[in-house]
Amino acid sequence: MKKIIYVFLPALLLSLLACKKDSNSTKLVLNNDTTTKPFSGTTTLTFSGYTWTIKDSGTGTAGPGPNNWTSSNAFVDTNGYLHLKLTKVNGAWYCAEVISTQSFGYGTYQWDVEGRIDTLDKNVVFGMFNYSGVDGRDEMDIEYSKFGSSTANNTNFTIYPAQTVTSPSDWHTTYNTSLTGTYTTQRFKRNSATSVYFQELGGFPSGDTNQITSATCSNPPNSISTLAMPVHMNLWLFQGTTPTNNSQVEIIIHSFTFTAL
Repeated sequence: MKKIIYVFLPALLLSLLACKKDSNSTKLVLNNDTTTKPFSGTTTLTFSGYTWTIKDSGTGTAGPGPNNWTSSNAFVDTNGYLHLKLTKVNGAWYCAEVISTQSFGYGTYQWDVEGRIDTLDKNVVFGMFNYSGVDGRDEMDIEYSKFGSSTANNTNFTIYPAQTVTSPSDWHTTYNTSLTGTYTTQRFKRNSATSVYFQELGGFPSGDTNQITSATCSNPPNSISTLAMPVHMNLWLFQGTTPTNNSQVEIIIHSFTFTAL
């Protein structure tokens, strides 16, 4: 582990960068930014045939949040399933994030998820997305959270615009999901520079059976990134705020698949 003098400065810088979205009071979707990049020296894991770096903020904090991040909160079990945990240790909360070492472009992104993501505390965020690393740009999100508001919907599909757009606008739609089980399939399909299709389904279907919600982002306007980008999965606290129920969380992701166009 690095000494605190080496961790504090990058953590401070990353926390400042995180302020852009965390200070935005006009919308609830205050998502990930450049601080989702893992710290140097983090460990890796293998999941669903890909290599992933595990975020660890050492003795400091980092965004989104800012939060504490520990590599021990992301691991793969003997079944090959990825576990993401939100834990409380000695009064402090610790979050989890993994980032693919490979970048992905046009095609279908799918996650088979186990957990009652519809009943997360209002301050807890579970995200699946791709992202270039530029704050507020090049990002396609599926997020389950109420972002601190007990009356907000819990399902969020969001597109942050491409870097190339001079007058960008975000695209966002939200639903209130109520599940009857613990298994869901989460998907988005990058069809082109002008279209991304989102889906939430019950169970682990191979097709479109048991669809719960769907939405299409089309030309908003011409602001969908064309870049190949890493995939992120994370479990964190909105604005670093303690869960109101003071409960730890564990989400299990059975698989991630990418099918290129």
